[in-house]
Amino acid sequence: MNFALILFVLLVATGLIWLTDVLVFRKRRQPGAPDPLWVEYGAGFFPVILVVFVLRSFIAEPFKIPSGSMIPTLQIGDFILVNKFTYGIRLPVINKKVIPLNDPKVGDVIVFRYPEDPSLDYIKRVVGVPGDKVAYQDKRLTINGKPVPTKALPDYLHGDRLYYSQHFEENLGGVQHEILNDADAPAFISDAIQFPGRDDCLYNNSGVVCTVPPGHYFVMGDNRDNSRDSRFWGFVPDENIVGKAFFIWWNFGEMRRIGSFH
Repeated sequence: MNFALILFVLLVATGLIWLTDVLVFRKRRQPGAPDPLWVEYGAGFFPVILVVFVLRSFIAEPFKIPSGSMIPTLQIGDFILVNKFTYGIRLPVINKKVIPLNDPKVGDVIVFRYPEDPSLDYIKRVVGVPGDKVAYQDKRLTINGKPVPTKALPDYLHGDRLYYSQHFEENLGGVQHEILNDADAPAFISDAIQFPGRDDCLYNNSGVVCTVPPGHYFVMGDNRDNSRDSRFWGFVPDENIVGKAFFIWWNFGEMRRIGSFH
């Protein structure tokens, strides 16, 4: 369901009702006469829908985390806010950038339209920007020949499934965050698809090495062995980016999770 399109249609419909009433029918009504129902329920909702549309389209948009690919940074069921203007102003519905501002940086957590199916929104962490050579070999991340610093942490317990993952703190572009690996998961990528720019990637038994093409980004989940990301389906085009995730505003199961994250 394209909620942005639905909201836009409602905005246009209620706006036309409000404008028609102001320019035509309001002048014909007797002073003190009650508004007809079509005005009360149509034009009456226009200011509310307008405010919601502007806030959601240009300021911040809410999303719900549906999967565990970003554990431990984000948990299933987290409700997050996404900054819609930090990477530039985009036209609603069509997501076309009209005012460029900042570019995504290594370490940013972004929401984007899945390249294989733009009706789906994905969330991952940027690990490579245009021109970067990203290597993920034997479960170690290297960018432009420099290994990304990591520090071992106590194993991470998945409470819902009662098993442990290897747990690390990673410093990615100055952003310190936690990642997980599963010791029994293979390092090689078994089912990568054919995607635009795959010729810029080399797959081997140890993983993958890619050079990020212009206007694209290489993204990965923090739950490294439980995330389908750029290793499997390729690069994220700039035009697919929705915004930067920055705040958890609700989680029904864990209220203490509310707050900002890295």
